[in-house]
Amino acid sequence: MSLLPGKAGGAIGPDAEAVGRTAVRALSDISLSLQHGDRLGLIGHNGAGKTTLLRVLAGIYEPAAGIVKIGGKVAPLFDINLGMDPDATGYDNILLRGLFLGLTRNEVEARIQGIADFTELGQFLDLPIRTYSSGMRLRLAFAVSTSIEPEILLLDEGIGAGDAAFVQKAKARLGEFTTRAGIIVLASHSNSLIQEMCTKAALMEHGRIVEIGETTRVLDTYTARFAGEANVTG
Repeated sequence: MSLLPGKAGGAIGPDAEAVGRTAVRALSDISLSLQHGDRLGLIGHNGAGKTTLLRVLAGIYEPAAGIVKIGGKVAPLFDINLGMDPDATGYDNILLRGLFLGLTRNEVEARIQGIADFTELGQFLDLPIRTYSSGMRLRLAFAVSTSIEPEILLLDEGIGAGDAAFVQKAKARLGEFTTRAGIIVLASHSNSLIQEMCTKAALMEHGRIVEIGETTRVLDTYTARFAGEANVTG
């Protein structure tokens, strides 16, 4: 099996099940165990496998080999379209996304008013969300996702949620939300965000975890590698 040069992407090779096709192995030899209280930051270049790993942990992708064991309610906060129907109203999508996140119908209905108030979308909640801007849809998804009691929180980069005033409101809510989470896995290109939120970090390259440990040490490794490549190619 060959690898593309550079740090981006997974392993490239022939598809064993179909002659003439090429298969991309996005993740390889991942061994990871997290306990209550862990805050893990995933770092690495674009295509290193960070988002793919998050999607596996969320149950969106099923691994072709190996076993994933999740003990707890997972709250994926990285795809605003998951569990949402563009032809349904905002109120209907509160129910749909709440059910997608593992809440019962009664639990969602008990939270609807609080979620609606937080979105500040008013009468737009009576309209199909295909009429919403991307910022409005993100507000709605964010409000529903942060209304649950998370046991395992999955984040991909920071959360942007519309205008500046609402972003500050969202950051405050996210801060409370992450405090309640038992486990957090955050994929980000922001060293400062990883340093602020995570107690340990995993450096990924070509779909593999090449180093995992204390946040500052792993970030130093990543920075040193990036600086070395910049010196060679620059």
